[in-house]
Amino acid sequence: MDAAHKRPLGRTGLDVTALSVGTAPLGGLFTPVTGDQAAATLQRAWELGIRTFDTAPLYGLGAAEERLGAFLATKPRDDYVISSKVGRLIRPAAEVEAAHDVSGWADAAGRVPVFDFSHDGVLRSIEESLARLQTDRIDVLLIHDPDSHHDEAVAGAYPALRRLRDEGVVRAIGAGMNQVEMLGRFAREIDLDCFLVAGRYTLLEQPALDELFPLCTEKDIAVLAGGVFNSGLLADPNIPGVTYDYAPAPDALIARARELGRICERHGVPLKAAALQFPFCHPAVATVLTGVRTPDEITENVQLFGLEIPAELWDEISGS
Repeated sequence: MDAAHKRPLGRTGLDVTALSVGTAPLGGLFTPVTGDQAAATLQRAWELGIRTFDTAPLYGLGAAEERLGAFLATKPRDDYVISSKVGRLIRPAAEVEAAHDVSGWADAAGRVPVFDFSHDGVLRSIEESLARLQTDRIDVLLIHDPDSHHDEAVAGAYPALRRLRDEGVVRAIGAGMNQVEMLGRFAREIDLDCFLVAGRYTLLEQPALDELFPLCTEKDIAVLAGGVFNSGLLADPNIPGVTYDYAPAPDALIARARELGRICERHGVPLKAAALQFPFCHPAVATVLTGVRTPDEITENVQLFGLEIPAELWDEISGS
């Protein structure tokens, strides 16, 4: 598969590259990242034809948006697509209490997130994101992790996103979550263009097939598939202490991932290549989103995404 190949983002008229860059690692997720390293990684992605970039105020507590904005400021605005998120405002740690633990962000620089899914909070959030990104528009805007905030997201955030879409400040609106149940509710209740489905449609598990993807197909809601390595388990299930959803992986899932690895090995295909390509085989998926922190990582991902995989491998996995 060609990582730079473009596929329409559902009904929006936006074209996104088959492979997208997620910027959470560039915000210092678990490990510090310098500004120069972030810029070099983004430059390598650009050289390889990647033109779709996902970010959020949460990532690095503003650092990821700032680094992405600094890089893209050197590029023609119509040449790329930015996806960002709302639902958390970033504030000085000395002024407010953090909404949740931020110890995983190595580059937080004294900032903390505060939940705000209100109409006015969304407008403040996008204004601040536009400043960090050094741009006048965000192409895709997602309600971010509203797991305990469904009602406020529907009554507050959604009308604000709809207004921004109507005014042309954003092209597409949606929601991004690590679960499928609430995304299914959103698909039934409100008019959204796309979903970021993180970790719930992977080579390892596909709960999105039960209800969410049929709804997406029916309503022409595009899917951005994230978390395709299940936070490390599908990258290498043999690493001691391997993680799943950012926690130690359960033994049963490690066993399943190793079984998938053996199937791939029989067909001469790296497990990571199958994990990267699997989501893109579903017609609802417009792009596969992978977080990277170094030029070598994005180079490897593009190479693996382009590796030819025999149909027999997919057949054996589906029957296993």
